[in-house]
Amino acid sequence: MSARLITILGATGSIGDSAADIIARDRDRFAVHAVTANGNAAALAERAVTLGAKKAVVADEQALPALREALAGTSIVTSAGEAALEETAADPVDMVISAIVGAAGVRPTAAAVRAGNDIALANKECLICAGDAFMKLVRDNGVRLLPVDSEHNALFQLMEGRNIGDIVTYTITASGGPFRTWPADRLATATRKEALAHPTWSMGDKVTIDSATLMNKGLELIEAMHLFALPPEKLDVLVHPQSVVHAMATFVDGSVHAEMGAPDMRRPIAYCLYWPDRCGWAATRLDLAAVAELTFEHPDPERFPALRLAREAMQKRDGAPTVLNAANEVAVDAFLRGGLGFTHLPAIVEQTIAEADSRGLLSGPASIDDALELDRQSRIIANGELEKRFAAAS
Repeated sequence: MSARLITILGATGSIGDSAADIIARDRDRFAVHAVTANGNAAALAERAVTLGAKKAVVADEQALPALREALAGTSIVTSAGEAALEETAADPVDMVISAIVGAAGVRPTAAAVRAGNDIALANKECLICAGDAFMKLVRDNGVRLLPVDSEHNALFQLMEGRNIGDIVTYTITASGGPFRTWPADRLATATRKEALAHPTWSMGDKVTIDSATLMNKGLELIEAMHLFALPPEKLDVLVHPQSVVHAMATFVDGSVHAEMGAPDMRRPIAYCLYWPDRCGWAATRLDLAAVAELTFEHPDPERFPALRLAREAMQKRDGAPTVLNAANEVAVDAFLRGGLGFTHLPAIVEQTIAEADSRGLLSGPASIDDALELDRQSRIIANGELEKRFAAAS
């Protein structure tokens, strides 16, 4: 069996770290064509050398000299910029792991799809920012799209080989984040450090903040709607702090099937890389006796209104999820920089959607370019809402 050729977009993030570990364990099965990063030249160079990549690309052109210096004496081809990123994503391989965080990952992933490359998708924005257009692109190019997120990967496994008509509800789980038990008044004083102290998962800063607000679950509902062509009313969320059950399918006869596994992202990533086979080893094995108990609760929409906003955007569809996602990225960035209180995050999102609606911007984007233009406009509106809030507070 020849090695499966892989490109990793976003190779220095948490998904890239996990993917690199899997690939390094099975060099007979996998070979790496290219790795990319935003601007961390040193980490990207190390990853390229370790994985034996042929190409290394940074999105930030200013990081190119440092990348070239770090890879001097190797045969690894280097380049920089958005065009180089898209060109590399379109190089023919067996699978592209799309792990760039944020809307920046949409164009490179779309380029990979147009080239006919199968996708292991970790980038949420392809489906939230440009869901209808992106899924049409996937269908038109006949590529296989495998979900990396643990919840969607779990749903994928639950649906494989099933009569989908027999499933009445699809439930994804949420850990509840670091503030699951906090009262509302305490949330108002939550700090950056506290919000980033996730009790279960090790993720990038942006995703960790989304977990703290529960916006990540709302975004994942929108993803699931597009990935599996599901109506919003069939999708649900339960808070499950042990992070052992990742998704559940409820059947017409009342049977509930759950996908379980240790909270380790290497498991769903390996599932995508080896599919349709299964990986012959487990990075972390689940010990239910050690876990001892599995608990579930409904999310609290009063303390965590971000989930409500995402559900509303999912119901509206069209451009609402695009605006929701863009506004959330702006708000999260402001919080991480210390310029916005934790409980103000959903307010910025809600105000941005309302303003975009008043400007007639919520019609559905017909293409990837349309979606990214709406994303751009939404960020301008969101930054304007931030400025209003700062002015009122001063």
